[in-house]
Amino acid sequence: MRYAMAIDTKKCVGCSDCVVACQTENHVPIGYCRDWVVEVMDGTYPQLEMEIRSERCNQCGNAPCVRCCPTGASHFEEGGLVLVTADKCIGCGACIQSCPYDARYSHPDGHVDKCTFCNHRVEVGGKPACVEACPTKCMYFGDLDDPGSDVSKVLKTRKSKTLIPEAGTEPYLYFLI
Repeated sequence: MRYAMAIDTKKCVGCSDCVVACQTENHVPIGYCRDWVVEVMDGTYPQLEMEIRSERCNQCGNAPCVRCCPTGASHFEEGGLVLVTADKCIGCGACIQSCPYDARYSHPDGHVDKCTFCNHRVEVGGKPACVEACPTKCMYFGDLDDPGSDVSKVLKTRKSKTLIPEAGTEPYLYFLI
């Protein structure tokens, strides 16, 4: 089993409903976020292209944040999810520095926090809050090992990319292009 998410950059309108759903579902403190929306412009006027992406932890298969954690607070969970055990975290920030996606933050309670793909929902057969809240249905989630999952189906039919592939992190967050 290997959980993954794909986001359709042609359907995302940058509304940030995913961000609000995550903050609400996971009780993220005001002023912090586990996911965010990025707008990237490419080209030279008047030949410009804009890509809108909902970004978060890439749930890497070769996660530098897990390797550098001195206490084991950052770890792999079932389905390849990269999680942080808050009461084991000493808040040193090594994982924040090692993440090429800038996907972690120091929680005001003294531990590091990040996207978990809403593992508490996934464990009981649900989908991440961001996926369910998306009004354009541009987010696909599931098990890559299950050919019938939403994410497997869309990745077979659409061209996709990952961010910073040269970092060697083996990200499981895909962007449909």
